[in-house]
Amino acid sequence: MVSSEKIFNINSKKEFESLAIEIFKYQAKKNLVYNKYITSLGIDFMNIDELEKIPFLPINFFKSQQIISSKNNIDKVFFSSGTSGLRSKHYVFDLNLYEKSLIKSFEYFYGNIKNYTFYALIPSIQSLNESSLVYMTKKFIQLSENANSNFYFNDYNHLFKKLSSIQNKKTILIGLGFALLDFCKKFPLKLNNTIVIETGGMKNINKEMHKVELHQILKKKFNTNQIHSEYGMTELLSQSYSKKNGKFKSPPWKKVQCRDITDPLSSNKNSGAINIIDLANYHSCSFIATNDLGKINNDNTFEILGRLQESDIRGCNQILDQIT
Repeated sequence: MVSSEKIFNINSKKEFESLAIEIFKYQAKKNLVYNKYITSLGIDFMNIDELEKIPFLPINFFKSQQIISSKNNIDKVFFSSGTSGLRSKHYVFDLNLYEKSLIKSFEYFYGNIKNYTFYALIPSIQSLNESSLVYMTKKFIQLSENANSNFYFNDYNHLFKKLSSIQNKKTILIGLGFALLDFCKKFPLKLNNTIVIETGGMKNINKEMHKVELHQILKKKFNTNQIHSEYGMTELLSQSYSKKNGKFKSPPWKKVQCRDITDPLSSNKNSGAINIIDLANYHSCSFIATNDLGKINNDNTFEILGRLQESDIRGCNQILDQIT
């Protein structure tokens, strides 16, 4: 059993790699779906002793399978957004571990949560009990020591008044891309001492808009130099953050890599489809092959460039059909 203290107190590349190998062998044995997937590749997990040789589980498995490495009672099930088709499900066995991860991920980049006022442009009622993003934001608001911290998704007028009166208080306006865009067009204002964090949610924007274009509009309407971003997903318990130009950094217990688009077992150090190691996913699967495309920069930041084509995703689904 790996303790949360061990996960969140990694101080070196060597410590990360050692713990990652330990967690991999635990999950490869205990997680039945992951075990079947590894076996279908003709790999003996006991012979893997290098990070580069670890196979990553295709993220689509979360839509139809229970991805679990524990027999404990389930604390919570988070669902991905969407109203049609299969939705991803993340079975969380230890909410305390998730809360530690989301808090420590944030504070690794921004400092003590208690020092901030949080204004959230995220739906707080719809899917409240199943959205990991809502859960995370609600936890930030609870930990904030300012009574103004709250959800303002359906209260633009109130939010505008609050933001207009900010003077010397550290403030974060966090929201979905489409909600931030809608708000700033209706209520443009000069933000003071405020960090804007965009959390995704581009699908609801009517026209095709690249994130760079969205950030340019937000910067202009809010009269601010930078738009920050949070990169997370239902299938992960840890978040990465970008403070400028869409370049994300991860906390020490999380690592982002690239794989070859045409060969999921081949690594591509500079660009390709995104693989993620999240050691906080101890009770599910820490090694996930996502459907995002990106690149790794020389300073170890990463950028998200798009999504895999449906044809590439179907290839992952065919593997799933073969082992289930």
